[in-house]
Amino acid sequence: MILALRSVSFGTGAVLAAVLLVATGCGGGPKPEPVRRVQVSTEPVALGRFSNDVDTISTLEAIEEVQLAAQAAGRIERLLIRQGDRVRQGQLLLVLDQAQVRADLASLIAKRDKDRLNYQRFEFLVRQGAASSLQRDEFQAQYIQSREAVVARQADLSFSNLTAPISGVISDLQVKQGDVIAAGAPFTKVVRNDRLMARIDVPGAFTDRVRPGLPVLLQEPLGNRLLATGVVNSVDPAVNAGTQSLLLKAEFPNPSGALRTGLRLRTRVKLATGELPSVPFAAVTQSAGQSFVFVAGSFQDLERNPGKAKLDELRKLPPGAAFALQVPVQLGPLQNNRYPVLKGVGLNNPVITTNLLTLRHGTPVTVK
Repeated sequence: MILALRSVSFGTGAVLAAVLLVATGCGGGPKPEPVRRVQVSTEPVALGRFSNDVDTISTLEAIEEVQLAAQAAGRIERLLIRQGDRVRQGQLLLVLDQAQVRADLASLIAKRDKDRLNYQRFEFLVRQGAASSLQRDEFQAQYIQSREAVVARQADLSFSNLTAPISGVISDLQVKQGDVIAAGAPFTKVVRNDRLMARIDVPGAFTDRVRPGLPVLLQEPLGNRLLATGVVNSVDPAVNAGTQSLLLKAEFPNPSGALRTGLRLRTRVKLATGELPSVPFAAVTQSAGQSFVFVAGSFQDLERNPGKAKLDELRKLPPGAAFALQVPVQLGPLQNNRYPVLKGVGLNNPVITTNLLTLRHGTPVTVK
C-alpha cells in the first residue's frame, strides 16, 4: 500500500490540503508449498546370530581304498568278481593256475630232502672222525638254502588264491579270466564308499578359529542343495608356506553310496557362531561400492551432520519432525536375510526399511 501527500494552492491564500491517495496492491506473491514428508517404516538395529563360513571346492576321497596286485605271476584260472561287485573282507576274488607252481614246489621239496640227508650223513661222519667239520658245514648251508626255497615257493602257492583285504566295491577291473598277470602288476581296486573324506584348504588367517568337531556342509558346486553333513576330523599342524592355506580333513557318511570318490563338490566349514548387531536386507542401499542405511533422526541430529540438506527451509518444520539421515556402514555377509553390522550404527537405532529410493540425506519423513 502506497501513501502520497500532495500540496495544492487556491487563489491568494496558501491552503495546505492533505489528500490521501491510496494505491492498493496485493503484495507477497504466491504462497510457498509446504515441505513434503515421505512416509516410511523403521526397524531397530537388533542382535542377530551369525556364523562365519569358509567356502571351498574339495575332492572326495575314499577313507579305505586298496590297489590289488597278484604277488605271484600266473594265468587266471577262475575270476570270481565283476566290476562294481560288493565284496567282504577275506572273500576269494581270483585263483591263478597252480600247476607250474606245484611242479616247482615238488622239485624244491625233493632237493631239500636230498640236501637234508647229505647234511645228516656228514654230521654222523664228523662224530665218527671220518669227515671234517668244514665239509659238514657246507652241506648244512645247502640244506638251509633248500629249505628256505621250499618255504618261499609254498608262499607263492598260497598267493595264487587272492582274497579281498577289506570290504568294499570292486573298481577299475582290468583283467578277465584266462589272462596272464605278472607278479606285482595292479589289476583292480577295492573301494570302501560308505564313508568319504574331503581335504579342505582354508585361509591361514583362520588358524585360530578352526578345530576338530566343527560342522562341514557338503553342497553342489553351483547351488546350495545340501548333500551331506560331516565334521572336521583333523587340522594340520602347519600352514602351507606357498599357498598360506591350512589343511583340514572332514569325513562324511555315505550310506546310500550316492556320493563317489573323486567327486569335486563345495565344502562349507561353519566357524564358531556369535551375536552381532544386524539390519534387514531391505534397509541397505549401495552406491559406488559403499553400503548405506537411512536412520530416522531429529533436526538436531541433522544439524550435526547437515551434508547438502537445506537447513533454513527444514528449520520451519514443527518441533519433533523426523528426518532421514544417510549413514555409511560396514557389513558382513548376508545370512538369513540380515546383514551383520561391523561399523556404522549401533543397537536400537531405527533404520528405515521402506521407500528408500525416494530418500536423500535430510528428507523429512513420517514414521508409521
